[in-house]
Amino acid sequence: MNLQKVKLGANNSGAPGKPGFMPKAKEGSSRTSGLVTFELAVLCLAWPSLSSRFFVCLANPLSSEMQLGSRMEKNDQFLQTLGKKIVNKCLDLNSCGLTTADVRKMVALLPFLPDLEELDISWNDFVGGNLPSITQQMHVTSKLKVLRLASCRLTTEDVQALGEALEMIPELEELNLSWNSKVGGNLPLILQKFQKGSKIHVLELMDCALTSEDGAFVGRLLPKLQSLEVLDLSINRNIGGSLNSIAQGLQSASTLKVLKLHSCGLSQKSVKILDATFRYLGELRKLDLSCNKELGGGFEDASAPLVMLKHLEVLDLHQCSLTVDDIMSLIEASIHLPALEIVNLSWNKCVGGNLKMLLETLKLSTSLQVLRLSSCSLVTEDVKLLASVIQRGHLTKLQKLDLSYNDGICDAGWAIFCQNLWFLKELTELDISLRPSHFRDCGHWFRYLLCAVTKLPEITEIGMKRWTLPASQEEELGSFDQDPKRRGIHFDHGGFR
Repeated sequence: MNLQKVKLGANNSGAPGKPGFMPKAKEGSSRTSGLVTFELAVLCLAWPSLSSRFFVCLANPLSSEMQLGSRMEKNDQFLQTLGKKIVNKCLDLNSCGLTTADVRKMVALLPFLPDLEELDISWNDFVGGNLPSITQQMHVTSKLKVLRLASCRLTTEDVQALGEALEMIPELEELNLSWNSKVGGNLPLILQKFQKGSKIHVLELMDCALTSEDGAFVGRLLPKLQSLEVLDLSINRNIGGSLNSIAQGLQSASTLKVLKLHSCGLSQKSVKILDATFRYLGELRKLDLSCNKELGGGFEDASAPLVMLKHLEVLDLHQCSLTVDDIMSLIEASIHLPALEIVNLSWNKCVGGNLKMLLETLKLSTSLQVLRLSSCSLVTEDVKLLASVIQRGHLTKLQKLDLSYNDGICDAGWAIFCQNLWFLKELTELDISLRPSHFRDCGHWFRYLLCAVTKLPEITEIGMKRWTLPASQEEELGSFDQDPKRRGIHFDHGGFR
């Protein structure tokens, strides 16, 4: 049917009774306002089969507009109830305590957000079991770049549905599935749709109960992720057995900047496997191998490739049972790491009594901002050496210093340290807290600490838990706290005893 054959309008000259006929309305006639309706009526008389469809179409725009307005109003009410709003194409419902009903409302909201680029619904337990209803809307959010689903209690059905939906969001750059145990054993189902050329920059799979087979799959997947910058496999203790495969894949991850393998069951042998990979990771900025207690001894003969990490800024080896030989090897390597800003060697007892070796290297660093030596069995001589290095003008960029849980330092050591503390002009945080089971009286060094703090323009936090103050020193601290110029400084003492 050709609708162009029907000509409707005030100037038509067709004969009465023919489809083209339209009585001409006089100027100012009351019929002028009804011309459109008359024209449409004639159209329906000419083609009766169209009349029902036409009047439905005529009515639908208004009905649809009303429904749209009602839906948008409900969407606004939903977000207001949660105290949230969409900002810069981002919908952040992290830790909102979403109920099943809330998830349904969110699903209804998604079709109205075709330009959405970031969706964060992490830490909402009731997302688990309801993810398929969300993934069914992924086709309308195809511009999504960030998807965070951490700690959502995802089920096996959820992760399967997610795997099928990921191909509908080709622009995805960040995926966070951390703290979802059902990801373990199902990782290939989720990520198998990632193809070579994927735009993924960030992949976070912390504490997902990954299996050794999952680890091997990650190794095969990595060469396809040519844009990957952050890989977090932390707290997956079973992937240590597939580290060979992961390391092989990492050799193709030349863009990687952050590698986190915290608490992954790594051993001495693992260090040697990773060392062979470091030469391919020239852009790496952060390396976290912490809480792998069997790592100790692994660096003794295998630290040389670390020197290839010229851009390394963060080295976290806390709680790795390092040996003295490990420390020596790491010291030799750190000389070649000029960008190093954060060093964490906490909970490695061998540091105590051997800090001199470390300080001789760290004093050469002009970039070091954070030094963490908590629970390292430091002794008085260690803090005296640290004070000496500070006094000579080294470590001037230091912003955070953690010496907590080192209960073997005597009052004389703390006095010398506090007398030289004021040289660290950029220091913002200092922690000298004692162990939870240990309480001690503050000596006269506390006055030196207060004096030093007055000369530290950036200091905001001082950790002193479980140190006890006599009445006279409590009065001094009270006067210090009352000074308007120093009210921004918080002494975290947990209540002096």
